[in-house]
Amino acid sequence: MSLKTNYKNRLPHLAPPGATFFVTFRLGDSLPQKVIKELLTSLEITIQRLKREKPSQFKTQIYNERKKHFKQFEHQLDDKPYGNCYLREPLIAQIVLDKLHELDGSYYDLIAYCIMPNHVHVVIDTSIQLGDEHKILLEKVPDNYVQLHDIMQRIKGSTSFEANQLLDRHGPFWAKDSYDHYVRDEQELINIIQYIILNPVKAGLVQEWESYPYTYVKEGFELGG
Repeated sequence: MSLKTNYKNRLPHLAPPGATFFVTFRLGDSLPQKVIKELLTSLEITIQRLKREKPSQFKTQIYNERKKHFKQFEHQLDDKPYGNCYLREPLIAQIVLDKLHELDGSYYDLIAYCIMPNHVHVVIDTSIQLGDEHKILLEKVPDNYVQLHDIMQRIKGSTSFEANQLLDRHGPFWAKDSYDHYVRDEQELINIIQYIILNPVKAGLVQEWESYPYTYVKEGFELGG
């Protein structure tokens, strides 16, 4: 298996095996189609322009543009929560929470998450799959390594089925696409986790992040100053 695997949905993603990932996935009705189309079109136009104008700096530039895109995307999700916001229901949020913890220790090391009314933030470290039973790093990526997009399918597939049963509804529960970003260093990881845990505070759901029932940070993880 390649040490870096590219896959595509609407846009290209880079998912190095063993990396730590920040993933945001949302409910299927969490954004109007018009807004989604505008955001994606804007990013795609920018990507094509950067390819033409700055090919030597493309990797760095696209990294920055994806971060800008995510901020716009996130603002739309938080500003005026759209759709049915099923994740406000404690039983539905619990389904997602349970699944995130169920896969912890096998496919990834669960570092942090926050379940918002219409979307979920999660940070996972997939390097657990690159060690043997004694947690010694393997010399090559194993053939049974589970890629990020497959992990997300496991999370979204089963939780979609359970949530739909509980809500007595049919059809897609989650949006097809997820936003994912591989974390490049420790400081970026700290910044991302601080961003995640403050999400409910900034949205006016609680005054202190510790009060929100669907926020998690791995025990012993230092958030820094």
